[in-house]
Order: sequence, then structure tokens, then C-alpha cells
Amino acid sequence: MNQGKTDIRSLSLEALQQRFVSLGEKSFRAKQVYEWLWKKSCVSFDDMSNISKELRHKLDEHFTINAVKIHNSQFSADKTIKNSFKLHDTHLIEGVLIPTPERMTACVSSQVGCSLTCKFCATGYMDRKRNLNADEIYDQVVLISQQAQQNYNLPLTNIVYMGMGEPLLNYANVLKSVERITAEDGLGMAAKRITVSTAGIAKMIKKLGDDQVKFNLALSLHAANDEKRNQIMPINEQNSLKALAEALKYYYNKTKNPVTYEYIVFHNFNDGLQDAMELARFCKHLPCKVNIIEYNPISFADFLNAGEDKIDAFATYLRKQGIITNVRRSRGKDIDAACGQLAVKEQAAVV
Repeated sequence: MNQGKTDIRSLSLEALQQRFVSLGEKSFRAKQVYEWLWKKSCVSFDDMSNISKELRHKLDEHFTINAVKIHNSQFSADKTIKNSFKLHDTHLIEGVLIPTPERMTACVSSQVGCSLTCKFCATGYMDRKRNLNADEIYDQVVLISQQAQQNYNLPLTNIVYMGMGEPLLNYANVLKSVERITAEDGLGMAAKRITVSTAGIAKMIKKLGDDQVKFNLALSLHAANDEKRNQIMPINEQNSLKALAEALKYYYNKTKNPVTYEYIVFHNFNDGLQDAMELARFCKHLPCKVNIIEYNPISFADFLNAGEDKIDAFATYLRKQGIITNVRRSRGKDIDAACGQLAVKEQAAVV
């Protein structure tokens, strides 16, 4: 259907202006269309009301808007909303609206599936089909933002790239999506309200430093001991804790942004005092905070969440070491929307 048509949102403003001139149009018209696409989040040429009918027809002839659509939404007892989103090529991804008294957070995906095979994460048991384009990430934010307004009459306050996929393996599109989300001629959201989470790819963390990004960086750590981390996160075999510590120091020296470490506490695996001591040592490398996360069981893995007493003792030890530590309670567990549970169960029925 869209054969031969250009995905209009893949073009920069300059490239769009050049295309308009080649089509016999004034270049300022490109700026109007660009604003419709990124500031007003318009996904239909017909809705661009200050553009002439002739130009809208021409746009439809030469370009396409590969809009993401909500395929299905589930509502949790705790008001979390999980969405499966349908992409233009029928692939499905998931994104979540997480409402709390203080904030409205969109959790978005960066890939269709994931290639990293972390043992505790449902997405890690899927194949990676492809990277998402910047506009497909942007669309998730727009759709979840609309949900926040419609359901809770509140604006979106935060975005976390913690859905399906490894953001740093889709580096260019992730950075372009952040640029469009934060730009004045985009959604105008503050970069400090955006967090990109990585399983830990040392050379790409350094690249974030070189690019002097303004958003927050979170590292899914889950063990501060190479032997244990290798068991649950195969990526650690090529990105050891020493390599990650060096990359994070480099990143901090370039950006001056503190880092957040995410640490899931598994029963009888990484929940002991020795584990807390190893984590505290790792935290000494640079300014940081720790988010301790409840484990959300999945059918593929036999890990269990640590007991409340173990989690409390772990957090208490870190705080005594002067480390800012938050214990994050899971949201949306009853609809498989919690951290590590995103897996698109209906994928097979669609593709």
C-alpha cells in the first residue's frame, strides 16, 4: 500500500524542505507540515487544516505516516494501564502507563523483542525482530500521554525507556526520539524527566558521554559480582563490571549526571549481606542512587522475589553506607505489566 512512498517522519526538517522544493512547493510549507507531525502529533495529512487540499493530496501521493496504533489495553487494579501497540508492519510491542500520587510515567519500548536473553525477563525469551524507528518510540509517548489525560485528567510527567528491548542497541533512533520529545518544535518535555535504562553496554555508555546527553541513565545491575551477573545476564561476559565501572566514570566525567542502579533482589541469589557489600563498593565509583526492585515472577524462569525482611535489611545496609536507596514496589503485576514481564502474548495471532 505504501510502496514507493517515503516515511515522512524519517526526514529531518532540512531534508523535508528539500523534498518540498523538488515537488514545486515553497520550503516554508515543509515547516508547517513538520510542526503538524512533531508538535501536534498529527498522524493524518487530512487533519492538517492550514495546508491546502492540493498539497495534502500531494503529501498523500509521495509520503506515508507509519502511525503506531493501540491494539489492546489492560487496566490493573492499581490503575496501571498496559498497552500492546500495533506497528505499521503488524508487529506488536508493549508500553505502560504507571500512575502514582507523585507522577504519571510512560514506560516505552525501543525494540520489537530483545536479543539480550536476561534470564529473569520475559522479553529476553523473545527474539529480536527489529529496532523501532524514532517516530514509533515518539508515538508510544503520545498515546500513553493521551491515556493519562483521558483516564486520570493528568499530564505525563516522566518517560522511562524500560520496556521491550535494549535502548543502547538502537542508539541512533533512541537519541532521535529523545530529541523529538524534548525539542521546542516537538513535545517540549524536559530531558531530566526522561530515563534511559541499559543492561550495560560499555562502549555505548561512553558514547552517551561523548554525546553529552541530558537525560538520566539507569543501569540494570542486579549483581555487583561478575560470576553472579554472568549467570543471569549473559551480556556481562563481554561487558564486565570493571568495564562498566570505567564506562560509567567516563560518562559521569563528560555529563556530570549521576547514575541510577536498578537492582532486583532475588530470593537466595543476590539478597545477602555480602551482595549488599559488593553493591555498596560498586556505588563508590561515582555519584549514584540505587532503586531496589521487587522481582515479578515469569513462567519461563524459576526465580523468586526476596522476602520483605531481606529487602529491608539490604536497603538499610546501603543507606548506612550513605547511598541513596529507594525500594520500588511493583505496579501492574496482575496484568503482566510490571518490570520484566512485557512479552506480547498475542504476537503469534497477529503476525
